[in-house]
Amino acid sequence: VQLVESGGGLVQAGGSLRLSCAASARTFSTYAMGWFRQTPGKEREFVAAISTSGGSTSYADSLKGRFTISRDNAKNTGYLQMNSLKPEDTAVYYCALGPTSRQIRLNSVNYWGQGTQVTVSS
Repeated sequence: VQLVESGGGLVQAGGSLRLSCAASARTFSTYAMGWFRQTPGKEREFVAAISTSGGSTSYADSLKGRFTISRDNAKNTGYLQMNSLKPEDTAVYYCALGPTSRQIRLNSVNYWGQGTQVTVSS
């Protein structure tokens, strides 16, 4: 399965962005999906995950309330809505597919996207 992220870019602090993750295969709906982010010199950090049906979501504690993960299995696409962005949200954001949301949160991932840069200016 190939994953292609889009929607990254430069935004001012307080602004919003919506990232998309398009999957190449219909098997997208059989995987939980997640988002991670990474800044230079730091480990990749879990952001959010969503179950196969979309009925269950989980978030990094520090991001709850600002970020929302969702998916549209009919379009083989997942999303990350990011609101009230802060300069510290600046990172490369990656989408991922894994067996379950819990396993994704534990970095057990089957497929990674190539990443999309998000830059938040102060």
